[in-house]
Amino acid sequence: LSAYFCFLMTALGVTAGAHRLWSHRSYKAKLPLRIFLAAANSMAFQNDIYEWSRDHRVHHKYSETDADPHNARRGFFFSHIGWLFVRKHKDVIEKGRKLDFTDLLDDPVVRFQRKYYKSSVVLMCFVIPTVVPWYLWGESLWNAYFLASILRYTISLNVTWLVNSAAHMYGNRPYDKYINPRQNTFVTLGAIGEGFHNYHHTFPFDYSASELGLKFNPTTWFIDFMFWLGLVTDRKQAPKEMVQARKERTGDGSA
Repeated sequence: LSAYFCFLMTALGVTAGAHRLWSHRSYKAKLPLRIFLAAANSMAFQNDIYEWSRDHRVHHKYSETDADPHNARRGFFFSHIGWLFVRKHKDVIEKGRKLDFTDLLDDPVVRFQRKYYKSSVVLMCFVIPTVVPWYLWGESLWNAYFLASILRYTISLNVTWLVNSAAHMYGNRPYDKYINPRQNTFVTLGAIGEGFHNYHHTFPFDYSASELGLKFNPTTWFIDFMFWLGLVTDRKQAPKEMVQARKERTGDGSA
């Protein structure tokens, strides 16, 4: 249960934080929530918020080209993990420089996390998940470290990478059949709502990343709950008429 709780926190740091909040600006979050999401993002240990969001914006702008950091046209292995083993293609660097990321560094939370990223990762990703079970209910440090820290980290990495690989190769395309990203139920369940990928690439500004509302979308549940608490404002969403018109115009007819 402790490991799964850490997994959910890890996932939210990526999905609700680096992805939907900072990469896409699909909603606004007040300072306490931004601090929580930044801490959860350090627990995820997938590069700091600035670097994660920068790569993701380049991915959307130049999807499935050499300027895409994890171009799925180069194969499953490359888009899943191989892109992290090699130097970025020169197009990723050259075209990435043309995009504006100043809004990210305008956020003091992003600047703070970037400045202290290494120490925050050691604390959030490894120390806290190990020490808390040991201290509170007498779990062995060995079990706590390898389950709540290492195993949880390994699973969370691969679940995130499946959005870049599997969700760009397997599934249907009810919104835009001319792009690679697909609707993938398996990825949706693992990545707490991020597998509606054909929808997301068609309407990247939508905070829910899906037209299905709360269905199979724990990240949207979390954002809506934060809205109820008054910590979230300005949730952006694609109008139903726009979604339906797009499905009729470019969809593959599967929805």
